[in-house]
Amino acid sequence: MTSSTAADPCSEPEPEPEPEPGPGPGGYAAARLRLLHEDATTGPALRARLAALTDRWLAALLGPADGVALVAVGGYGRGELSPRSDLDVVLLHDGRIPAPHVAALADRVWYPVWDMGLALDHSVRTPAQARRTATADLRAHLGLLDARHLAGDPQLTAAVRATAYEDWRAQAPVRLPELRELCEERARTQGELRFLLEPDLKEARGGLRDATALRAVAASWLADAPRDGLDAARTRLLDTRDALHLATGRATDRLALQEQDQVAARLGHDGADGLLRDVYEAAGTVAYAADVTWREVGRVLRSRTAGRPRLRRVLGGRGGRGGFVEPQRIPLAEGVVEQDGEAVLARTARPDRDPVLPLRAAAAAARAGLPLSPHAVRRLRHAAPLPEPWPAEARDQLLALLGAGEPAVAVWEALEAEGIVSRLLPEWAHVRCRPQRNPVHRYTVDRHLVETAVRAAALTRRVGRPDLLLLAALLHDIGKGRPGDHSEAGAATARTVAARIGLDAADTGVLTTLVRHHLLLAETATRRDLDDPATVHTVTDAVPDPGTLELLHALTEADALATGPAAWSTWRATLVDGLVRRASAAYAGAPVTERPEPAPPGPAERRQAAEALRTGAPAVAYGPADGDTLALTVAVPDQPGVLPATAGVLALHRLAVRAAELRGLAGVLLLTWRVAAQYGSPPDAARLRNDLVRALDGTLDIEGRLAEREAAHAGRRRGVPPAPPRVTVAPGGSHDATVLEVRAHDAPGLLHRIGRALESAGVWVRSAHVSTLGASAVDAFYVTAGDGRPLTEPEAAALVKAVEGALG
Repeated sequence: MTSSTAADPCSEPEPEPEPEPGPGPGGYAAARLRLLHEDATTGPALRARLAALTDRWLAALLGPADGVALVAVGGYGRGELSPRSDLDVVLLHDGRIPAPHVAALADRVWYPVWDMGLALDHSVRTPAQARRTATADLRAHLGLLDARHLAGDPQLTAAVRATAYEDWRAQAPVRLPELRELCEERARTQGELRFLLEPDLKEARGGLRDATALRAVAASWLADAPRDGLDAARTRLLDTRDALHLATGRATDRLALQEQDQVAARLGHDGADGLLRDVYEAAGTVAYAADVTWREVGRVLRSRTAGRPRLRRVLGGRGGRGGFVEPQRIPLAEGVVEQDGEAVLARTARPDRDPVLPLRAAAAAARAGLPLSPHAVRRLRHAAPLPEPWPAEARDQLLALLGAGEPAVAVWEALEAEGIVSRLLPEWAHVRCRPQRNPVHRYTVDRHLVETAVRAAALTRRVGRPDLLLLAALLHDIGKGRPGDHSEAGAATARTVAARIGLDAADTGVLTTLVRHHLLLAETATRRDLDDPATVHTVTDAVPDPGTLELLHALTEADALATGPAAWSTWRATLVDGLVRRASAAYAGAPVTERPEPAPPGPAERRQAAEALRTGAPAVAYGPADGDTLALTVAVPDQPGVLPATAGVLALHRLAVRAAELRGLAGVLLLTWRVAAQYGSPPDAARLRNDLVRALDGTLDIEGRLAEREAAHAGRRRGVPPAPPRVTVAPGGSHDATVLEVRAHDAPGLLHRIGRALESAGVWVRSAHVSTLGASAVDAFYVTAGDGRPLTEPEAAALVKAVEGALG
């Protein structure tokens, strides 16, 4: 088999002529500098002109030479030369030239490139050696598919390129699975580009490597990628890399946080979020094309190995029209059938007359655990618009899709790839590909909403209205990116969506309540004292009835599970469960009593207190575990500095504090902590006691040790500086105490510094509730004056300033 260069899918148009640079590095350097920094050329034209400029320089360096050819491969071979890209070059020779002469020719080209400070990926081979290398090395074979002649004997280049294509097509059944595994391995190590705050534009899934892999699949003639938008997506990723190279002056593919504003400005985006949305959308297009393409490759390769029955089906046999056996088509729903492992439209389906068909086909595919055929999705773009309000069947099919669980994700993304979701729900366009700057979140806003619906589908048996739970899961963050509180904006948007899909007034009210208060349970449970009546009233005042509370409880869990591992734990689940139980009891008529007095110390605590009094030193003991946290009780003879010293020791031993309670007992301070080891096993109680003794007598420099760790922590921190801390008083947070909220970047010793500020202010800390989400800490402290009363407004304002000063 022979390969025509003009017919190859990887061939590129010839670049425009560029003014001829001199053969020396000075002439090339000046022309390159003008092109990159003085010329207004951008995008594909810039890459083509830079490649053409470099072509002529390298050709001039080689000069007249018989029996050799200088060949560009890889990205340079495609003419996609970014400002700091490597030059991937092969020097081919016919094997008849003496080795010293070949080496001299190579040096004539390589050394000026190195002198210019350009990265060079080079090799010297005969055509036979190039073929053997390609057979042994997949990456080398991929590079040769993009081979482009630069100088010397063009027949050498043409022969190597033709051989590379012939071998690639002949070896496709072996090579393509190998290429797919390479792509999957990169995805496992680099992550999904469209969900990363600092994505690698080349290596992450949906990046430039995947786009190149799709070109290689097309070159095999076994399958081709969906072309709609793919070239434009690839161009956007390349343009972003160009701007990144020019902004940083480095050969980097990682779009780091600190560079995003500069790159956005170069590309004309309105800020870093606009840049990321554009990059995410391009990556999503590439990732979807990859999914479709690899599915088709698998289908073709399976058909090749299916044996004679398959061959008979293709070539003719008994049954079917004209001797052909029809592919098996299994009905899934009205107008939807299964064929060859995909959900496709029936021959009788008429999208232009069936406005519910997109949702019906999507629900049928998800329920069957099948992908939607790309051809079917393209046909569904032309479905008639749904009337408003939606007919009941449309709403039911949407709920069936959301309730299908994990298979719904791929089906939803197939609809999104063709713009069908935004046509059904116009509000979706606002959250599509929207980044979330909080590192706790694994996904963009749109994908997070779908993932929350997937998690909610597993909880529908717990609630009386699973339909409202699924809708709330899909819409709970729909207000993100709009002015003001996203929960309030989302509630207004949810009301609009509810009217469109045909919910009645009562259900609309429940849905908007769920969206408006979707953060209520998690925030209240982790930041408030559950025994304080004001905490229960916070919930019952916002949530009107037990049925809505039941839904909100399930939504809270689904939202947290879809956010990421840092957002949900046994400890958080226990706190939310406890809050829901108290609120449910209040709905049932149980009186919300005043905060009970702390339970009297048990025998173990009394023994600890007695030991502390007898020895004049701390007594430390672990209690039972509760999920991922441990109880830790510390008894210390009453003296200044106990709270900050204990918090500092716990920080030194990498114990994360979840909650704390302080009380006095006959000259002894009892501190009850809930802690979790950040790494490995918690330290033994004796080590904690010894360090606490040293901290209290001043021989352990807690502040110095924590400052060293904070400096190391800050040195490893990448990206934009964290936001400054914020200290506020929660109005109405408690009837008998002042609730001080501290929001700050989490760092070693944060609780120690807050404890020192509170102690210096002369307030009594009744309890502390510590919540850490990723890099952010949100801590609540219930404090009173020395006589046990809540602080006055001036006292609270002074305390806020004192804590802010300690954290500044």
